[in-house]
Amino acid sequence: MKAVRFDQYGEPAKVIAVDDVPLPEPGEREARVRITATPVNPSDLLYVRGVYGGLEAHFPAPIGFEGVGTVDALGPGVKDLAVGQRVSVMNGTGGNWAEYTVVPARDLFPMPDDIPDEQAACFVVNPASAIIMVRQALAVPRGEWLLQSAAGSELGRMIIRLAKRDGIRTLNVIRRREPVPELKRLGADAVIVSTDGPIDEQVRDIVGPEGVKYAIDPVVGETGTQMFKALHAEGRMLVYGSLTGEPIRVGEDPRYILAGRRTLEVFWLPDWLARMDDTAREQLVQDIVTLMREGIVETSPGSTFPLDEVTTAVAEAEKIGRKGKALLTPGNR
Repeated sequence: MKAVRFDQYGEPAKVIAVDDVPLPEPGEREARVRITATPVNPSDLLYVRGVYGGLEAHFPAPIGFEGVGTVDALGPGVKDLAVGQRVSVMNGTGGNWAEYTVVPARDLFPMPDDIPDEQAACFVVNPASAIIMVRQALAVPRGEWLLQSAAGSELGRMIIRLAKRDGIRTLNVIRRREPVPELKRLGADAVIVSTDGPIDEQVRDIVGPEGVKYAIDPVVGETGTQMFKALHAEGRMLVYGSLTGEPIRVGEDPRYILAGRRTLEVFWLPDWLARMDDTAREQLVQDIVTLMREGIVETSPGSTFPLDEVTTAVAEAEKIGRKGKALLTPGNR
C-alpha cells in the first residue's frame, strides 16, 4: 500500500514522501480501515516539525491523526464493529495519510449515513476540542465573555457557533480585517483586529476594566501575552497550540502575577481523550453528531488531493486566508 511518511523533523514539504509499505495486519482488539479521506490539520504539520505536544516520532514515521474510512479487517477480540462499516478514525500515533491504517477498535466511531465523508473525516480533532474546551475544561457559564485568538480558523469558527448556541459571548482576535463581517455573521459578539492596538486594551474597552474570566489561545507569543493581560483577576486561560513558537511572558509585568489568581493552563486533546471512560467517550461522540447535524461543529470543505499530491495539499493547507479544509483522498490515484 501507499503511505506518507517522514524520516526526520523539518518543513513538511521537504521531509515527507509517499512510500510503498507492507499492508498492516490488525492485532488483538484492533481493526484495519481503508481510508477514504483524511484532513491536513495543523497538528499533523506541527508533528512533522517536531513541536506537537509530547508525541515523539519514530522514523520513518507515519502521519495523519484523523480521517474516515471503511473497516477492512478485524483483529481478535473486536465485537462492536463489522467489516464494511464506515467509521471515523482517530489515530493517536499518526498513520491516516495512507491507503490503510490499523488502530485500536476503541478509536473507531461508527458514522451515521447522514454525516458526509468530508465531515466524518474531520470528526474528532476540532469538534472535540471545541466542545471539551468550552463546556468541560473551562466550563464557561451562560452570559460570560470568552476571548479567543485565531478566531478565523476552522476551530475558531466552531467555537463562535458553539458559544452562540450555549449563550456565551465571544471576543474574537484575528490578524486581518477581511474576515470581520463573516465572523459576525457566524455569531461573534465582538471582533478584535490585533493590528489596531494592544489586545488587552481593546478587550477592556469592550467588557470593562476588570477584563475577561475565560480565554483560549493557540498562538502564544505576543498575542498570548496580551491575552493573559486581558484576564480578570480570577481569570483562566487555556493554551492549546503554539503557532508562533514563542513564549507567553506572564511575568514581565508584576501586576499580573502578584495580585489575583489568574491561571494559565495547557489543553492537549489526546490527554483528555485518554482519560475518558467509555461512557464519556460515547457521550462526546453523540454530542459531536448532534452539533454537526446542526451545523455548529461542521468543517468547511476545501480542495481534495490524491495521496501522491500530498505536498500540494500541505501548501494549500498553509495558505493564508484559504477557504475550507484540505483533504487527502488515498483511494484516488
